[in-house]
This record gives sequence, C-alpha cells and structure tokens, in this order.
Amino acid sequence: MSSEHLSESMEMYLKAMLEMSDREPATVGRLAERLGVTPVSANEMVRKLGEHGLAKHTPYKGVALTEKGREVACNVMRRQRLWEVFLYDHLKIEWSKIYELACSLEHATAPEVTDALAAFLGNPKTCPRGNPIPAADGSFAPLNGIPLSEAAVGDSLRVVAVNATSMEVLKYLQERNILPGSEITVLEAAPLQGPLTLKVGGREVALGLSLAEFIIVKGK
Repeated sequence: MSSEHLSESMEMYLKAMLEMSDREPATVGRLAERLGVTPVSANEMVRKLGEHGLAKHTPYKGVALTEKGREVACNVMRRQRLWEVFLYDHLKIEWSKIYELACSLEHATAPEVTDALAAFLGNPKTCPRGNPIPAADGSFAPLNGIPLSEAAVGDSLRVVAVNATSMEVLKYLQERNILPGSEITVLEAAPLQGPLTLKVGGREVALGLSLAEFIIVKGK
C-alpha cells in the first residue's frame, strides 16, 4: 500500500512503531502513551493496520511492522526528519519545536518534494535530534549507543541522540543542555528507580529514569 492512501493518523502510528522498535517491540499501551491517545483508540488502529497488512499484533509480545509497514514507516520518517533539518539549519527554528512542526509538514510532502528537499540539504544522515534519516530505499544505520537509563554511576558519556518527541520534554532537555553532542557524567543513581544526578556542562541536573530512556549515549 502506498503511503498516499493512508490517513495521517495511520502514518503517525507506523512511524511511532518504527521509532520504538530500535529498543524493543512496541506494545499497544506504549503506543497509546507515546501518541497521547487512549489504549482503546490505539488498539483499534493496530487492528486497522493489521487489516491493511502493515502491522502484526502478537498478544503479550507487542506490535511489529510487516515488511510493507516498515517500508511505509521509513518513508514517513524520512520526510519528517528531512524537514527537521530544514527547519533547524535554514529557518533557525528552536530545537525543541522542530519535531512537532516537521510532523505537520511530513503528511503533505509529495515524493518529488522529498527527493528535492534531500538534494537541497545535501542528503543528511541524521536529524538535529541525532536520529538517522532513512535513505530513499529505506535503509539507515542504527544508533550506536545505549539509553542513558542504563548507564552506570561514574560513566562519562556523550549524547548521541534524543528520541523524545514531546515539545514539552524537548524544551526541558534543551534548557538543561541535554542535546546531541553534550557531555554528561553520571554522578548518582537514586535507589528504587529514582532519578539520576548528572553533571552537564558544569551544572548538576536531576533526570528521571523514564525520561533518561529517551536519551541515547555512548562513551566519550
């Protein structure tokens, strides 16, 4: 099925599933949380995607994209992340706002516009959040790193990418300089799933584990 025949909502679900699949299979509950919808709505959409042969839901295991679904999702992700580059590098839009703005543009971008945009930008490999931009054939290199939530006390790390999509969350990270390329040292990890205490640019920052999952890091 061509992405031209899908609703914006279906495209958003497919892209979210692709974004989440780097770490673990998506569940209906996690999809609902990420997209800000009810579990009932998410379950209904997953059923619809299954009917179109774009996704497969395995009870107790999660939702996975089919080959056809992954092709469509990569196409949507390519458009969205190319627009992120354009908005940030050429229009100088604030970093925390580019994801949401790019999402509003991705659904109305024809294939020839996508190709022209990629050529204009010099075929970038990553978006300003550090995430890979799929090539025209859907291929992209996976992120090389681990979630900050898995780091150990004493680790000195560099932020590779930020997978968060909420403008509120991105704004929070921006204000604390937790951005791709930033250097971080883990000073303390509170017990019982408590927050991490980080040193970022000479400043101590507390960050909850659920938020730290969205920050991909690797050793300096």
